[in-house]
Amino acid sequence: MGTEKLELLVEGGKAAADQNTAQKLGPLGILQSVIKSVNDKTASFAGMKVPVKISIDTATKEFTIDIGTPPIAELIKKELNIQKGSGTPDKQKIGNLSIESIIKIAKMKKDTMHANTLKSAVKSATGSANSLGVLVEGKQAKEICEMIDKGFFDEQIQEEQTITPESKKQTLKSQLDEYNQIMKKELEKMKAAAAVQEKPKAAEEKAAVPGEEKVATAKPAKEEKKPGKK
Repeated sequence: MGTEKLELLVEGGKAAADQNTAQKLGPLGILQSVIKSVNDKTASFAGMKVPVKISIDTATKEFTIDIGTPPIAELIKKELNIQKGSGTPDKQKIGNLSIESIIKIAKMKKDTMHANTLKSAVKSATGSANSLGVLVEGKQAKEICEMIDKGFFDEQIQEEQTITPESKKQTLKSQLDEYNQIMKKELEKMKAAAAVQEKPKAAEEKAAVPGEEKVATAKPAKEEKKPGKK
């Protein structure tokens, strides 16, 4: 008798007995209890692969389950149902999360973040969203974190609200579209300004080409006098 250890990779909330678990847990009579516990603990990771470590005392048949979590970036992408972040997060935003979604993600990762409070975990999750090109409540991380510090979202955080109201979902989409339109116009202005600056520079470079100025300003050669003419 001793300790039996298992390491699994399961889909959140949908772990099922397989040959490996049945062989090790079946004889102990705790197979279904372990599977149920794993599913209860991983339910919030539905649709995602989650690492799970199980330790069983074969003498007492008591077990402990350690649930790992996917990287926070994966949780954000899952929440938005996207495959990857923005290639230019400072210019193109690909998503807009509600504060409730950020709280949900922060709760999942709080322990691994070593955050003292849920509020600090929410701020950290907001920063991760920003690096992927994802807004929170229509704003970038710096502004949202300032709002969190000032208590704008204390009610949602204290009550650990994790469900985005249906009435807010369309607003989030509109905020994202509006932000990207503003960024698009700003980039167009910057390109236009850069083009204006490039014109005189190009002209200067052309004028500075060796030999061109001499050719342009060379005086016509004197007419050669023909014999017999005064």
